[in-house]
Amino acid sequence: MRGYLVAIFLSAVFLYYVLHCILWGTNVYCLSPDSTSPHLHLNHSHGVPPVEMKRRNKIQQCSSKPAFASLLRFQQFHPFLCAADFRKLASLYGSDKFDLPYGTRTSAEYFRLALSKLQSCDLFDEFDNSVPCKRCVVVGNGGVLKNKTLGERIDSYDVIIRMNNGPVLGHEEEVGRRTTFRLFYPESVFSDPKHNDPNTTAILIAFKPHDLKWLWELLTGGNINTNGFWKKPALNLIYKPYQIRILDPFIIRTAAYELLNFPKVFPKNQKPKHPTTGIIAITLAFHICHEVHLAGFRYNFSDLKSPLHYYGNATMSLMSKNAYHNVTAEQLFLKDIIEKNFVINLTQD
Repeated sequence: MRGYLVAIFLSAVFLYYVLHCILWGTNVYCLSPDSTSPHLHLNHSHGVPPVEMKRRNKIQQCSSKPAFASLLRFQQFHPFLCAADFRKLASLYGSDKFDLPYGTRTSAEYFRLALSKLQSCDLFDEFDNSVPCKRCVVVGNGGVLKNKTLGERIDSYDVIIRMNNGPVLGHEEEVGRRTTFRLFYPESVFSDPKHNDPNTTAILIAFKPHDLKWLWELLTGGNINTNGFWKKPALNLIYKPYQIRILDPFIIRTAAYELLNFPKVFPKNQKPKHPTTGIIAITLAFHICHEVHLAGFRYNFSDLKSPLHYYGNATMSLMSKNAYHNVTAEQLFLKDIIEKNFVINLTQD
């Protein structure tokens, strides 16, 4: 009887393994038939269609683990949704069990429509993908970047991640010129073409179904419905379809529940809190980089008149009034990962 149960258990484990590899296609670590250790094994006979395989490139494996490896459940995770297999991966990683902003459960059709108009779900182009064990810098928009002249140093990294409408133009000495990835949502994306960089990949963070519908309408030339946004969204896209990606909600969910330890259900008298774009950007970096440095993530809460951003005239008083983010929790998280040397802070005094 015991042998029978063991056989059933081993069969179940094997079936899970096979299904896992099939669903992941080109982005999962599987055991090859002639090996006893994990390595990247490309399954060309199953999973996504050949065209989609060409568009989903692998993350280069490193011989050593990153300093922050203990924070992640999956250290090799493709962060952008692909049209051909997003439903399968949503099921595999549990995104179909959550509504937006952390899942796809009630918005799968909106995801499908938006993804159908994008030309690629690549992580890196061929040149960037040839560089393994990437050194990345996540550039926040904090006022602490003023007068630091970090531009040249920031430009030296393999991957430069920026967010929202933090400008490069006119601030090159402070924040550099290059941008690999820029995370945005409809209310925060640039609308002036002078800010477009053809070498930038623009990543939509979908917080609500309206965000996906907005992208679909812009890509198809439809009328933009501006209802349902907390402020007027952009009415034009400065990025071409080949530049645009949609972030997998798994990344945002990891930031909220595993890194910031937010509750899955907030008390009725509290507004739900969500991670800031900055924390989401750091979470993205953890999944695609081997080394992560930060710049512009320190805030001066002791002086509410101090600059909030390295650009513009907004002050820290705006951050203190924000009801959608738990800034205290985020600052504690940043303090923790810096003290543990999981990341290096370039703007630490």
